[in-house]
Amino acid sequence: MNEFFSKMVGTLAVILVVSAFIGGSDLLSKFTDSKKMWKYVLISGALGGLFGVYGNISGVDFNGAVVSVRDIGPMLAGFTGGPFAGLIAGAVAGIHRLMMGGITAKACVVATCCIGLMCGFISKIKHNVIEKPLWAVIIGVAMEAFHLSVVLVLVKPFETALDIVKQIAIPFIIVNAVGFAMMIAIITYTEKQRRLAAEKSRMQSELEVANVIQHSLLPVIDETYPGRKEIEISASMEAAKEVGGDFYDVFFVDSNRIAVVIGDVSGKGVPAALFMASSKIILQNCVRDIPELGAALSTANNAICARNEADMFVTIWVGILDISTGKITAVNAGHDDPAVYRNGYGFDFAPAKHGLVAGGMPGAKYRESEIQLEKGDKLFIYTDGVPEATDKDNKMFTVERMLDSLNANKEKSPAGILEGIKQSVNEFVGDAPQFDDLTMLCLEYKGSDTCEKADS
Repeated sequence: MNEFFSKMVGTLAVILVVSAFIGGSDLLSKFTDSKKMWKYVLISGALGGLFGVYGNISGVDFNGAVVSVRDIGPMLAGFTGGPFAGLIAGAVAGIHRLMMGGITAKACVVATCCIGLMCGFISKIKHNVIEKPLWAVIIGVAMEAFHLSVVLVLVKPFETALDIVKQIAIPFIIVNAVGFAMMIAIITYTEKQRRLAAEKSRMQSELEVANVIQHSLLPVIDETYPGRKEIEISASMEAAKEVGGDFYDVFFVDSNRIAVVIGDVSGKGVPAALFMASSKIILQNCVRDIPELGAALSTANNAICARNEADMFVTIWVGILDISTGKITAVNAGHDDPAVYRNGYGFDFAPAKHGLVAGGMPGAKYRESEIQLEKGDKLFIYTDGVPEATDKDNKMFTVERMLDSLNANKEKSPAGILEGIKQSVNEFVGDAPQFDDLTMLCLEYKGSDTCEKADS
């Protein structure tokens, strides 16, 4: 009995390694679509038959019977390719066994073919059941018990058949049943990993498209935008994931007033990106349609709350610049205070009246504040991803470092200022992963003909 166990286990180990290699490759996955399914069935049957042949060759001869793991091949083919594949594998392994001769040869042909067919039918009806290890073992035991029953029925004299069955039953059933369960576990695992890899690839592709769509929602700000010599604007957004919840916006309210907006949605990833897109559109419509900025934000907040089943919120800073005078009317909904550069001095924060975050509670009221820009002054607005950028020791960049970086770059253009801030943040963070979305906007007021005429 020990010889049966050791020989069968050795053969099983080889089959497991080979099947793991095949399962991990793309050999069979190339033929799984409906048009190539017949090829998949044939290949599954052929591979199962080869496993059965190898089991025959490496089996142990016992009184004219070949004790082997031959049945695993047809069982496996039936599981993967269905009844026809199981029959092909059983026929290949069975015919080879018949050619080897012996008292049980014919009985083994019948048993092996039937086992391949039965496993195929069981897999077709209850494929998910066989995937469970316990059920795979039970089915394996049942198949091998059936095999031995065929030997008892077909092999004559009965006493000889009974003696053979008594001697080989335990190792024959245990090794084949456990081996079949192990093969199923390997196939199920590799198939699951392949599906996960395919799903991950699909999701990655969709996220890349979502990233493109999200950036398309933001205004393209370059040296020609917004086409007014009185102002120069630069903005950037770097999401911590493929898509993020930060946004900025720049749009004309009328021919002489331009709105600048920055927002930060709670959370990250796809939910935040969807909430961001909805909030941005609502806010822009309200600011354009409602003359008073505080009332516009209150209306936007109510609209966001009404569609907020996810219980998310967004911090918003929005300012409307009168290009002719340099006066900014602003409303802050739970956002960080902007920094303002006074020509000849430097950047400092411009604290203002804060209101509740948008989406937090319907009916919230927002108060307006003013910032007066003179020729050469600059406005810097940002999301908390800038001061809260963290290094490998989980230390934050802080608003103090941000202000120092702003003043170190204060003489530069808006684009140069943003580049200087990015460089400072990157040097501080080092190799640590980006924790939060990083969004900034800088506006320089270059003065207007109206202001210059008034001064003269």
